[in-house]
Amino acid sequence: MAVEITIKGEVVTACLSGEIDHHSAAGMREKIDEAIDCNMPSILVLDFGGVSFMDSSGIGLIMGRYRNLQKIGAKMNITGASPQISKVLRLAGMNRLAKLD
Repeated sequence: MAVEITIKGEVVTACLSGEIDHHSAAGMREKIDEAIDCNMPSILVLDFGGVSFMDSSGIGLIMGRYRNLQKIGAKMNITGASPQISKVLRLAGMNRLAKLD
């Protein structure tokens, strides 16, 4: 599990890598939430480019961050997802919560 956070203006980008499962998602949530709380972004970008596997914990990770962003009026973009992960995200309806690139 790895999350690399970058901040450019009002955009916080979380580059995720490795596997997202029940165990790794908790640490990712904490790090992303801390970046949101400290920076109050207008956009959160979740970059899935380095993610090799994701189970339903990944969907929960996205939904929880979406709820947190709604409280501050921010939006979310999801980028870099592999075709398989992108398909799972669309089937779960994540394209209604975030812009999928």
